[in-house]
Amino acid sequence: MSQKYRFLLVLGCASLMVFLSMGMRQGMGLFLEPITSALGVDRETFSLAIAWQNLILALPLFGVIADLIGFRRVALLGGVVYGGGLWLASQSSSAWELYANLGGVVGVGIGLSGMIVVMGAVGQVAPPERRSTAFGIVTVAFSIGMFTMIPLLQFWIEKHGWSGALEAAGGVVLAISLLALGLPDKSSSAEKTSGSVPELELSLGRTLNGARTHSGYLLLNLGFFVCGFHVAFIGTHLPAFLQGEGVSASAASWALAMIGLFNIFGSLVFGRLGDSLSKKSLLSVLYTLRVVVITVFLAIPLSDFTAIVFGAAIGFLWLATVPLTSGIVAQIFGTRYLTTLWAIVFFSHQIGAFLGVWLGGRVYDSTGSYTTVWLAAIVLGLFAGIVHLPIREQPWQPSLPDPQPAVGE
Repeated sequence: MSQKYRFLLVLGCASLMVFLSMGMRQGMGLFLEPITSALGVDRETFSLAIAWQNLILALPLFGVIADLIGFRRVALLGGVVYGGGLWLASQSSSAWELYANLGGVVGVGIGLSGMIVVMGAVGQVAPPERRSTAFGIVTVAFSIGMFTMIPLLQFWIEKHGWSGALEAAGGVVLAISLLALGLPDKSSSAEKTSGSVPELELSLGRTLNGARTHSGYLLLNLGFFVCGFHVAFIGTHLPAFLQGEGVSASAASWALAMIGLFNIFGSLVFGRLGDSLSKKSLLSVLYTLRVVVITVFLAIPLSDFTAIVFGAAIGFLWLATVPLTSGIVAQIFGTRYLTTLWAIVFFSHQIGAFLGVWLGGRVYDSTGSYTTVWLAAIVLGLFAGIVHLPIREQPWQPSLPDPQPAVGE
């Protein structure tokens, strides 16, 4: 198979996998009201289960495993675990079962088959000059999945209840294991990245040590932490927040769906721009625009219409961070250990997601309002807009060991 068709096959399978795995994942906020009512638990309990899921699915261990044993095997297993976890979650009858099944098992399944593994696989086969666009296409698939799966999940919940909806979702995500067959096997250490030191000369440990001391990589982690806080808080708590403010349940679910729809355009636009413009500058602009959108949303009167408009506006900026952030990682460190390095950055994202989801529930249960968390989102957005500016985007050039003299010299 030619390099071009191999790239298209991997990109196609990876995009469909993200369409299913992350599309279903982003609809978890729809289950907050029905599950808390049925099980008699508070919002903090449900939020903590989703928060653990956010943290577990981003464990860097998944990236290390994929780099060592191959993307195909890891993702094939992940589809099975994901589907099984959703079925187990549908049988949950207590808070601890929610933590174990919806938080733990589902989190592991997504980690093995979601963004960490998929972005690493695409990065391995994408030409350097098209890598940011390729990452943007995968993110678009995420968006289409979100736009498609959220109304579908809402329909299943209304028709079959929350338990039946989770069972149906578990059956659908099993298809991920079939799509995983189109991913590449273990990445080749012989691959080289244009503009960086030959990757054949670098071990995983040496690359990780270089990343640990690289200021730009550390700043990327801080910025992506903010992204995680934003998307997890809004994705999980927006429907409940809107309904609490008098917005209809239908409009609340459509606001969430609009995030997915308009993220398609945002991911394509920013992904394409990232191939020709400074990625760090684009990230700074993106986070600043998030602050503007959230501030305006909180300042204007809420209605079904303004809720849906907010979904569209924040959706355009939703995951446009992904092609830019992952693109900077690949640009600086190359693709040999991209999956592991991207996994670490993504874990930082999910620490932010953990706090966004959990604090949303905690603050609401304590105060009866989400205002404090919305204000925190604004402050963090301003911080992220600033923190990307000092990043150096030039390829990392590690110091190579001095050659050893030949015996007898």
